[in-house]
Amino acid sequence: MNDTPKTQVEQLVSPGSHVAVTGAAGFLGQHITEALLAAGYRVSILARSADKTAPFRGRVERIVIGDINDGGAIAELVENADAVIHLVSNFRKASGPPASYYATNLEGTRTTLDAARAAGVKRFLFCSTIGVHGHVETTPADENSPYNPGDLYQQTKVQAEQLCLERARESTDMEIVILRPCSQYGPGDLRMLKMFRMLEKRTFLMLGPCRQNLHGVYIDDVVDGFLRALTTPGIHGEAFILGGREYLPLRDYIAAAARAVGAPMPWIRLPYAPFYAASVVCEAVCVPFGVEPPLHRRRLRFYENNRAFSTRKAQERLGYQPAVSLELGLQRTVSWYRENGYLAPASELDKTRALTPEANSRPRRTP
Repeated sequence: MNDTPKTQVEQLVSPGSHVAVTGAAGFLGQHITEALLAAGYRVSILARSADKTAPFRGRVERIVIGDINDGGAIAELVENADAVIHLVSNFRKASGPPASYYATNLEGTRTTLDAARAAGVKRFLFCSTIGVHGHVETTPADENSPYNPGDLYQQTKVQAEQLCLERARESTDMEIVILRPCSQYGPGDLRMLKMFRMLEKRTFLMLGPCRQNLHGVYIDDVVDGFLRALTTPGIHGEAFILGGREYLPLRDYIAAAARAVGAPMPWIRLPYAPFYAASVVCEAVCVPFGVEPPLHRRRLRFYENNRAFSTRKAQERLGYQPAVSLELGLQRTVSWYRENGYLAPASELDKTRALTPEANSRPRRTP
């Protein structure tokens, strides 16, 4: 749909417009909400509980507490909104029942699309994921690369994308744009915290050769991409990949993360296949009882999936230019962890290492 003409609809989404955000209490949602407010937008937000909405009280138009499939709550959220940014997804736990992925990722998107169109919303941004491409065979992949979902989360995000594209073909009354962020990180993100803690403690394991690529993107660059997609004309029915400046082999990414916490490159390397087999068994035993498995396939694929993408389309059509390098982004992330007590302060860490010199004398193996 590259030839969609510029319309009056697109002119009406600009600073001062009213934007509704689902998933505003999440990592990306908090950053996007702050950026919208700073840019002069009026904002309404949806969250499942009031716990994480405190930073926005008195600063946003409305705070709606409710589930993404609560039609009444969504209708209240999008009332008089010019645009919707839909961020809610079911991502974190392997122990969640399969129905929860369909309910949140697919049906939640349907509920939000329906409510937004009924409310006369002009532009709808759907947050997807590069996970819809799964393991990438040919690099760098782009927006036209085939779908290749590797798990239920990714599969239901594909289905939600297809729903958005179907609605986009049906009508131009509400413009729909899909954004696929790469692996996000930055201040406020806790998903990668375990890796940083293990690197700092010298307990991180390298599984397999770690030659596959990983494409990270700093949170400020993702937010910039979303705000550009909110106002750029002529992109109805399009998808855009938002990634960092570069992708690199996983072992180089791990080395950069180790440098950020002041730790050596992990030297313990174990074969991938036995751990993946163990993760299959763990899921089979734990998930039926609603217990989060200590190992699960999605976590293990971190070591094996190839994730390398082109952001050329976003650069050319949105003016997207990722500004934060991996080294700087990781340094900022680690600083935030230390400032907020998730990692030991640097001074305390230095004292601990001084008392245990043997921790610094382990032999290193070339990755």
